[in-house]
Amino acid sequence: MLLALALIPVVVLLIIIYFCDKKEKEPIGLLIGLFFAGAATIITAIIIEAIGELILTPFLRSVPAIMKTIFALFIVGPAEELGKYLVLWLITWKNKHFDYSYDAIVYAVFVSLGFACFENIGYVFSNGFGTAILRMFTAVPGHACFAVFMGFFYAKAKYSKLTNEKGKFALFTALSMIVPIIVHGLYDAIIMFGGATGNNFLAGASLLLWIGFVILMFGAAISVVVFSSKRDFCIIDLPKGEQVVYKPAVEGLWTCSCGKQCRLNFCTECGKPRPIGNRWVCPNCGNLAAMNFCGKCGKPRAVLNSPNQVNNPV
Repeated sequence: MLLALALIPVVVLLIIIYFCDKKEKEPIGLLIGLFFAGAATIITAIIIEAIGELILTPFLRSVPAIMKTIFALFIVGPAEELGKYLVLWLITWKNKHFDYSYDAIVYAVFVSLGFACFENIGYVFSNGFGTAILRMFTAVPGHACFAVFMGFFYAKAKYSKLTNEKGKFALFTALSMIVPIIVHGLYDAIIMFGGATGNNFLAGASLLLWIGFVILMFGAAISVVVFSSKRDFCIIDLPKGEQVVYKPAVEGLWTCSCGKQCRLNFCTECGKPRPIGNRWVCPNCGNLAAMNFCGKCGKPRAVLNSPNQVNNPV
Protein backbone atom coordinates (compact mmCIF):
# COMPACT_ATOMS: atom_id res chain seq x y z
CA MET A 1 0.00 0.00 0.00
CA LEU A 2 2.66 2.53 1.03
CA LEU A 3 4.87 1.56 -1.91
CA ALA A 4 2.00 2.11 -4.32
CA LEU A 5 1.28 5.52 -2.81
CA ALA A 6 4.94 6.45 -3.18
CA LEU A 7 5.10 5.34 -6.81
CA ILE A 8 1.74 6.55 -8.16
CA PRO A 9 2.57 10.29 -8.43
CA VAL A 10 5.90 9.52 -10.08
CA VAL A 11 4.36 7.21 -12.69
CA VAL A 12 1.49 9.61 -13.44
CA LEU A 13 3.82 12.58 -13.97
CA LEU A 14 6.20 10.56 -16.16
CA ILE A 15 3.29 9.46 -18.37
CA ILE A 16 1.99 13.03 -18.70
CA ILE A 17 5.39 14.43 -19.66
CA TYR A 18 6.08 11.55 -22.05
CA PHE A 19 2.81 11.96 -23.96
CA CYS A 20 3.18 15.73 -24.19
CA ASP A 21 6.06 14.98 -26.57
CA LYS A 22 4.06 15.31 -29.79
CA LYS A 23 6.78 15.28 -32.44
CA GLU A 24 8.86 12.19 -31.69
CA LYS A 25 8.80 9.90 -28.66
CA GLU A 26 12.14 9.23 -26.95
CA PRO A 27 13.63 5.69 -26.71
CA ILE A 28 12.34 3.89 -23.62
CA GLY A 29 15.81 2.51 -22.86
CA LEU A 30 17.26 6.02 -22.74
CA LEU A 31 14.48 7.24 -20.44
CA ILE A 32 14.88 4.29 -18.07
CA GLY A 33 18.62 4.98 -17.92
CA LEU A 34 17.98 8.64 -17.09
CA PHE A 35 15.47 7.66 -14.39
CA PHE A 36 17.88 5.40 -12.54
CA ALA A 37 20.83 7.74 -13.07
CA GLY A 38 18.75 10.46 -11.43
CA ALA A 39 17.97 8.11 -8.57
CA ALA A 40 21.69 7.53 -8.05
CA THR A 41 22.23 11.25 -7.38
CA ILE A 42 20.49 10.71 -4.03
CA ILE A 43 23.80 9.31 -2.77
CA THR A 44 25.83 12.43 -3.60
CA ALA A 45 23.05 14.69 -2.32
CA ILE A 46 22.94 12.90 1.06
CA ILE A 47 26.72 13.16 1.42
CA ILE A 48 26.87 16.86 0.49
CA GLU A 49 23.91 17.73 2.70
CA ALA A 50 25.41 15.89 5.66
CA ILE A 51 28.70 17.74 5.24
CA GLY A 52 26.88 21.05 4.87
CA GLU A 53 24.90 20.48 8.04
CA LEU A 54 28.07 19.64 9.96
CA ILE A 55 29.65 22.89 8.79
CA LEU A 56 26.64 25.09 9.57
CA THR A 57 25.66 23.63 12.95
CA PRO A 58 28.53 25.01 15.08
CA PHE A 59 27.88 28.55 13.84
CA LEU A 60 24.09 28.66 13.65
CA ARG A 61 22.89 26.18 16.27
CA SER A 62 21.40 29.00 18.36
CA VAL A 63 19.32 30.36 15.44
CA PRO A 64 17.70 27.26 13.93
CA ALA A 65 15.32 29.17 11.62
CA ILE A 66 18.22 30.97 9.94
CA MET A 67 20.24 27.77 9.82
CA LYS A 68 17.42 25.88 8.11
CA THR A 69 16.93 28.69 5.60
CA ILE A 70 20.62 28.84 4.69
CA PHE A 71 20.76 25.05 4.57
CA ALA A 72 17.85 24.89 2.12
CA LEU A 73 19.05 27.70 -0.14
CA PHE A 74 22.78 27.00 -0.27
CA ILE A 75 23.12 23.30 0.48
CA VAL A 76 19.99 21.33 -0.44
CA GLY A 77 19.08 23.18 -3.64
CA PRO A 78 22.56 23.08 -5.19
CA ALA A 79 23.37 19.56 -3.96
CA GLU A 80 20.28 18.02 -5.53
CA GLU A 81 19.84 20.12 -8.68
CA LEU A 82 23.51 20.19 -9.72
CA GLY A 83 23.65 16.42 -9.34
CA LYS A 84 20.63 16.06 -11.59
CA TYR A 85 22.08 18.52 -14.12
CA LEU A 86 25.38 16.65 -14.28
CA VAL A 87 23.60 13.37 -15.02
CA LEU A 88 21.39 15.08 -17.60
CA TRP A 89 24.36 16.64 -19.37
CA LEU A 90 26.55 13.52 -19.35
CA ILE A 91 23.87 11.30 -20.84
CA THR A 92 22.01 13.58 -23.25
CA TRP A 93 24.12 16.52 -24.43
CA LYS A 94 25.72 14.61 -27.31
CA ASN A 95 23.05 11.93 -27.61
CA LYS A 96 21.76 11.54 -31.17
CA HIS A 97 18.17 11.36 -29.91
CA PHE A 98 18.36 14.87 -28.45
CA ASP A 99 17.01 16.51 -31.60
CA TYR A 100 13.93 18.45 -30.47
CA SER A 101 13.58 21.20 -27.89
CA TYR A 102 10.91 19.41 -25.83
CA ASP A 103 13.23 16.39 -25.49
CA ALA A 104 15.20 18.37 -22.90
CA ILE A 105 12.14 18.67 -20.65
CA VAL A 106 11.40 14.95 -21.00
CA TYR A 107 15.00 14.06 -20.12
CA ALA A 108 15.19 16.44 -17.16
CA VAL A 109 11.88 15.24 -15.70
CA PHE A 110 12.89 11.59 -15.95
CA VAL A 111 16.15 12.36 -14.15
CA SER A 112 14.43 14.43 -11.48
CA LEU A 113 11.61 11.97 -10.87
CA GLY A 114 14.14 9.16 -10.57
CA PHE A 115 15.54 11.12 -7.64
CA ALA A 116 12.07 11.96 -6.32
CA CYS A 117 10.85 8.37 -6.56
CA PHE A 118 13.46 6.86 -4.27
CA GLU A 119 13.43 9.88 -1.96
CA ASN A 120 9.66 9.55 -1.71
CA ILE A 121 9.83 5.84 -0.91
CA GLY A 122 12.14 6.64 2.01
CA TYR A 123 9.91 9.39 3.40
CA VAL A 124 6.69 7.40 2.98
CA PHE A 125 7.98 4.26 4.69
CA SER A 126 9.45 6.36 7.50
CA ASN A 127 6.42 8.56 8.13
CA GLY A 128 3.39 6.71 6.85
CA PHE A 129 0.13 7.32 5.00
CA GLY A 130 -0.26 11.04 5.76
CA THR A 131 3.17 11.84 4.38
CA ALA A 132 2.44 9.78 1.26
CA ILE A 133 -0.69 11.80 0.51
CA LEU A 134 0.95 15.14 1.27
CA ARG A 135 4.02 14.46 -0.87
CA MET A 136 1.85 13.10 -3.69
CA PHE A 137 0.56 16.63 -4.26
CA THR A 138 3.60 18.68 -3.22
CA ALA A 139 7.14 17.29 -3.14
CA VAL A 140 6.95 14.87 -6.07
CA PRO A 141 5.29 17.36 -8.47
CA GLY A 142 7.74 19.92 -7.05
CA HIS A 143 10.71 17.90 -8.32
CA ALA A 144 9.01 17.66 -11.72
CA CYS A 145 8.62 21.46 -11.74
CA PHE A 146 12.30 22.01 -10.96
CA ALA A 147 13.11 19.71 -13.89
CA VAL A 148 10.75 21.51 -16.29
CA PHE A 149 12.60 24.78 -15.68
CA MET A 150 15.95 23.02 -16.07
CA GLY A 151 14.93 21.34 -19.32
CA PHE A 152 13.46 24.52 -20.81
CA PHE A 153 16.74 26.42 -20.52
CA TYR A 154 18.82 23.33 -21.30
CA ALA A 155 17.12 23.11 -24.71
CA LYS A 156 17.82 26.79 -25.35
CA ALA A 157 21.47 26.25 -24.42
CA LYS A 158 21.70 23.35 -26.88
CA TYR A 159 20.11 25.41 -29.65
CA SER A 160 22.46 28.34 -28.94
CA LYS A 161 25.45 26.01 -29.07
CA LEU A 162 24.41 24.67 -32.48
CA THR A 163 23.79 28.16 -33.84
CA ASN A 164 27.12 29.35 -32.38
CA GLU A 165 25.61 32.09 -30.21
CA LYS A 166 28.18 32.02 -27.43
CA GLY A 167 26.58 34.67 -25.24
CA LYS A 168 23.18 32.99 -25.29
CA PHE A 169 24.79 29.60 -24.76
CA ALA A 170 26.52 30.80 -21.58
CA LEU A 171 23.35 32.54 -20.36
CA PHE A 172 21.01 29.60 -20.91
CA THR A 173 23.50 27.09 -19.52
CA ALA A 174 23.71 29.14 -16.34
CA LEU A 175 19.93 29.54 -16.15
CA SER A 176 19.37 25.79 -16.60
CA MET A 177 21.23 25.31 -13.32
CA ILE A 178 20.48 28.51 -11.39
CA VAL A 179 16.69 28.65 -11.88
CA PRO A 180 15.94 25.14 -10.54
CA ILE A 181 18.41 25.67 -7.68
CA ILE A 182 16.68 28.91 -6.63
CA VAL A 183 13.15 27.52 -7.01
CA HIS A 184 14.06 24.33 -5.13
CA GLY A 185 15.86 26.29 -2.42
CA LEU A 186 12.91 28.64 -1.89
CA TYR A 187 10.45 25.73 -1.86
CA ASP A 188 12.35 24.14 1.05
CA ALA A 189 13.46 27.33 2.78
CA ILE A 190 10.01 28.87 3.22
CA ILE A 191 8.49 25.87 4.94
CA MET A 192 11.63 24.97 6.91
CA PHE A 193 11.92 28.51 8.25
CA GLY A 194 8.38 28.43 9.61
CA GLY A 195 8.84 25.04 11.18
CA ALA A 196 12.03 26.07 12.97
CA THR A 197 10.90 29.41 14.41
CA GLY A 198 8.89 27.96 17.29
CA ASN A 199 6.46 30.83 16.76
CA ASN A 200 2.90 29.91 15.79
CA PHE A 201 2.26 33.16 13.95
CA LEU A 202 5.45 32.91 11.87
CA ALA A 203 4.80 29.22 11.24
CA GLY A 204 1.31 29.99 9.97
CA ALA A 205 2.49 32.89 7.82
CA SER A 206 5.25 30.72 6.35
CA LEU A 207 2.76 27.97 5.54
CA LEU A 208 0.48 30.41 3.70
CA LEU A 209 3.44 31.89 1.83
CA TRP A 210 4.62 28.38 0.91
CA ILE A 211 1.19 27.38 -0.41
CA GLY A 212 1.11 30.50 -2.57
CA PHE A 213 4.62 29.80 -3.82
CA VAL A 214 3.72 26.20 -4.69
CA ILE A 215 0.63 27.29 -6.62
CA LEU A 216 2.65 29.82 -8.62
CA MET A 217 5.41 27.26 -9.25
CA PHE A 218 2.95 24.64 -10.48
CA GLY A 219 1.23 27.18 -12.71
CA ALA A 220 4.52 28.35 -14.22
CA ALA A 221 5.72 24.79 -14.83
CA ILE A 222 2.45 23.73 -16.47
CA SER A 223 2.60 26.81 -18.72
CA VAL A 224 6.16 25.96 -19.76
CA VAL A 225 5.20 22.37 -20.57
CA VAL A 226 2.18 23.42 -22.66
CA PHE A 227 4.17 26.13 -24.44
CA SER A 228 7.17 23.88 -25.12
CA SER A 229 5.02 20.98 -26.30
CA LYS A 230 3.07 23.14 -28.76
CA ARG A 231 6.16 24.96 -30.05
CA ASP A 232 8.53 22.00 -30.10
CA PHE A 233 11.24 22.58 -32.71
CA CYS A 234 14.09 20.61 -34.20
CA ILE A 235 17.54 21.55 -32.88
CA ILE A 236 19.75 19.36 -35.05
CA ASP A 237 22.66 21.08 -36.73
CA LEU A 238 21.88 21.78 -40.38
CA PRO A 239 24.51 23.38 -42.66
CA LYS A 240 25.55 26.88 -41.70
CA GLY A 241 23.12 29.56 -42.80
CA GLU A 242 20.11 27.27 -42.93
CA GLN A 243 17.36 27.25 -40.36
CA VAL A 244 17.19 24.50 -37.76
CA VAL A 245 13.53 24.95 -36.90
CA TYR A 246 11.38 22.02 -38.01
CA LYS A 247 7.79 22.36 -39.15
CA PRO A 248 6.01 19.54 -40.97
CA ALA A 249 5.85 21.44 -44.27
CA VAL A 250 8.63 19.41 -45.87
CA GLU A 251 7.25 16.07 -46.97
CA GLY A 252 8.54 13.07 -48.86
CA LEU A 253 10.88 10.21 -48.11
CA TRP A 254 14.64 10.38 -48.50
CA THR A 255 17.42 7.86 -47.94
CA CYS A 256 20.21 8.71 -45.53
CA SER A 257 23.84 7.77 -46.20
CA CYS A 258 23.52 5.16 -43.44
CA GLY A 259 20.81 3.40 -45.46
CA LYS A 260 17.84 4.42 -43.32
CA GLN A 261 14.76 5.64 -45.20
CA CYS A 262 13.45 8.74 -43.44
CA ARG A 263 10.47 11.10 -43.48
CA LEU A 264 11.56 13.98 -41.22
CA ASN A 265 14.32 16.54 -41.66
CA PHE A 266 16.86 14.29 -39.97
CA CYS A 267 17.74 10.62 -39.89
CA THR A 268 16.17 8.84 -36.92
CA GLU A 269 18.94 6.24 -37.04
CA CYS A 270 22.14 8.31 -37.07
CA GLY A 271 20.86 11.90 -36.67
CA LYS A 272 22.20 13.27 -39.97
CA PRO A 273 20.13 16.12 -41.47
CA ARG A 274 18.12 15.81 -44.65
CA PRO A 275 20.20 17.11 -47.58
CA ILE A 276 18.62 20.38 -48.57
CA GLY A 277 18.89 22.49 -51.70
CA ASN A 278 16.94 25.39 -53.16
CA ARG A 279 17.85 28.04 -50.62
CA TRP A 280 15.86 31.25 -50.75
CA VAL A 281 15.77 34.58 -48.95
CA CYS A 282 12.56 35.42 -47.14
CA PRO A 283 11.18 38.70 -48.52
CA ASN A 284 9.51 39.42 -45.18
CA CYS A 285 12.49 39.26 -42.78
CA GLY A 286 15.55 38.57 -44.94
CA ASN A 287 16.29 35.18 -43.36
CA LEU A 288 18.08 32.56 -45.47
CA ALA A 289 15.74 29.57 -45.63
CA ALA A 290 15.78 26.14 -47.23
CA MET A 291 12.33 24.68 -46.56
CA ASN A 292 8.81 25.58 -47.73
CA PHE A 293 8.64 28.21 -44.99
CA CYS A 294 10.89 30.75 -43.31
CA GLY A 295 12.40 29.35 -40.15
CA LYS A 296 12.52 32.82 -38.56
CA CYS A 297 9.11 34.38 -39.23
CA GLY A 298 7.18 31.39 -40.63
CA LYS A 299 6.28 33.01 -43.99
CA PRO A 300 5.65 30.32 -46.62
CA ARG A 301 7.77 30.11 -49.72
CA ALA A 302 6.09 31.92 -52.59
CA VAL A 303 7.05 29.64 -55.49
CA LEU A 304 8.22 26.03 -55.68
CA ASN A 305 9.95 25.11 -58.89
CA SER A 306 9.16 21.43 -58.55
CA PRO A 307 7.88 19.04 -55.92
CA ASN A 308 11.00 16.97 -56.41
CA GLN A 309 13.15 19.84 -55.30
CA VAL A 310 11.59 19.57 -51.88
CA ASN A 311 10.96 15.86 -51.59
CA ASN A 312 14.19 14.77 -53.22
CA PRO A 313 16.56 17.73 -52.87
CA VAL A 314 19.88 17.75 -54.63
